[in-house]
Amino acid sequence: MGAELIGFVGVGRMGGPMASRLLDAGHSLVVFDVNADAIAPLTARGATRAGSPAEVASKAHTVLMSLPTPGIVQAVSLGDKGIAQGTLVKTLVDLSTSGPGMANTVAKGLEARQITLVDSPVSGGVAGAKAGTLAVMVSCPKATFGTVEPVLKNFGRIFYTGEKPGLAQTAKLANNLLAAAAMVISSEALAMGVKAGLEPKVLIDIINAGSGRNSATQDKFPRSILPGTFDFGFATGLSYKDVRLCVDEAESLGVPMVVGAAVRQMLAVTNARFGPASDFTCIAKVIEEWAGVEIRG
Repeated sequence: MGAELIGFVGVGRMGGPMASRLLDAGHSLVVFDVNADAIAPLTARGATRAGSPAEVASKAHTVLMSLPTPGIVQAVSLGDKGIAQGTLVKTLVDLSTSGPGMANTVAKGLEARQITLVDSPVSGGVAGAKAGTLAVMVSCPKATFGTVEPVLKNFGRIFYTGEKPGLAQTAKLANNLLAAAAMVISSEALAMGVKAGLEPKVLIDIINAGSGRNSATQDKFPRSILPGTFDFGFATGLSYKDVRLCVDEAESLGVPMVVGAAVRQMLAVTNARFGPASDFTCIAKVIEEWAGVEIRG
C-alpha cells in the first residue's frame, strides 16, 4: 500500500492514537470526528480535515473507523453523509466493537455500493493503541486482507479469523467478557480478603504468584484500584455494551451463559450507580459499598 492517503473517521480515545501511528508510518490522512478537539493534534501534523464521513470516503480508497456504539457505526457507515455515500472508497475497515449482527448489517449495506467491509475490532486499550501493541482481529475476504494487512500492522499483532463478517467481532466479545468477569470476581475475592484483615497488596501478590492470577489482578488492581484512582481508561458503559452484545450473541447461538449473565448484571449495577462515563474498574467500588470495606494499597 506504500504511503497512500488513508481516511480515518472517529479519532477519539482509541482512534486518535491509531491515526497518529499511521502519520508516524508516513501515511497521509484525511480525518473526520464530531469533536473538533480530537482532530486538532492530527491536523497540526499535516492531516486533512473533512466535513463528513462521506467526504472522507470521497478522498480515500481505504477508510478506517473507530466508533463507540453499534448505532453510531451503522449511522456513520450507511446513514446520511455516511461512508457508503463516498465516491472513491473501496474498503471500509471497522475497528469498533459493534457485535457480529451489526458487522453483517454493515457488510450487506456496503456490498450494494461495491465496498468491502473489513471487520477488525482491536483489544489492548488506549495504552496499546499508543504503543502499537493491540490485538487486531480481522475477518474479511482473503484478497482484501492482503491489501489492508500492511496498514493494520501499525496497530499491533494481527489475527485473521476468516472471511465471514462478524467472526472478528465474536472473538472480541469473548475477550471482553473474560476481562469484565475477571474484574467482577477479583473484586469479590479482594473485598473478602481485606475485610478478613489481609493487606490488599499482599493478597494481590499472592494471587499473581498463584493460579488465580488474571488481567484484573495483574494490571487493573495495581494500576487503578489499589491507588484509588479508578482511571484504567475503559468506560463502564462500553464494557456493559460489550458484555450485553456477547450474552445476546451466545443466546442466539444456543450457548448458555450463566456466569456471563451475572457479569452483565454487575455491569448494569455499576452503570446505574456510577454512570456510563465512569471507569469500568468502578465495578470494585460497587463491591466495596456492598461489603462495607475499601480495597486500597
